[in-house]
Amino acid sequence: MAETRPTAAPAAKSSSSSVQPKKSGNSISWVAPLVCIIAGYLIWRFIIGADGNFTKPDPNGGFWPTQDGAKFALAKMYQGGIIVPILIGALLTVITFVIERFMTITKATGTGNIAEFIRKVQYHLANKNVDAAIAECDKQKGSVGNVMKAGLRKYKEMITTELDTEQKVLAIQKEVEEATALELPMLEKNLVFLSTIASVATLMGLLGTVMGMIRSFGALGDAGGGEAAQRLSQGISEALYNTALGIGTSAISIIMYNIFTTKIDGITYGIDESGFTLTQSFASLYK
Repeated sequence: MAETRPTAAPAAKSSSSSVQPKKSGNSISWVAPLVCIIAGYLIWRFIIGADGNFTKPDPNGGFWPTQDGAKFALAKMYQGGIIVPILIGALLTVITFVIERFMTITKATGTGNIAEFIRKVQYHLANKNVDAAIAECDKQKGSVGNVMKAGLRKYKEMITTELDTEQKVLAIQKEVEEATALELPMLEKNLVFLSTIASVATLMGLLGTVMGMIRSFGALGDAGGGEAAQRLSQGISEALYNTALGIGTSAISIIMYNIFTTKIDGITYGIDESGFTLTQSFASLYK
């Protein structure tokens, strides 16, 4: 009689991950800079550079009219040159991504203190009340809660699964890692714009200043006497608006980038502690 061999059992559903990829577009990453640069030009051309702001406006108008005799300090910024609207656009881009990252990271932080949330989960797990621990995750609602909830679902599943303790702990750990891999990119997305503008804005400001100085010394060569000194001092003043705007934009970018990365580090630490809590709890309670 031929020996019969058992057929390979299909993969158990319990080993599949409950973590689902998040569907979210990132159209703001290319729409926002373009819109902000256009808005920067419109502000520079039609608000700062409005004809009423100058004693000698250019009646022909156009893309870059020559406006002379600024009536107040802000109007002098217009005479800083074509780099000014780019810097204004960069500043608007920074503000846009600061608001966007603030909303995203605030949502990811969740409600309540992360350390307190982890302690509550540890308490429920110590009492073998996994459902209460999952309920705490629903209350927390942040990235740490999402990762912890995914791990707890696998935790609950592994309690009744016919595997040895080491395999169960590895399954929980893998679930936590998969959930973490989905959460962290959402937190770090678009921060590259803040770090890039922090470096580029200062250089753009210096470029605008150099261009303004070239124009100033060019005008100095065409004039003489007191008029030459007046044109030179006026040109230097206008050129330095580029430097001020560039440095100010860069400073805001650096400060907000550091604030956001600090908050993300705190969330990441909470996620790591969550994974450690789940694996250690299971290993000690379900040997």
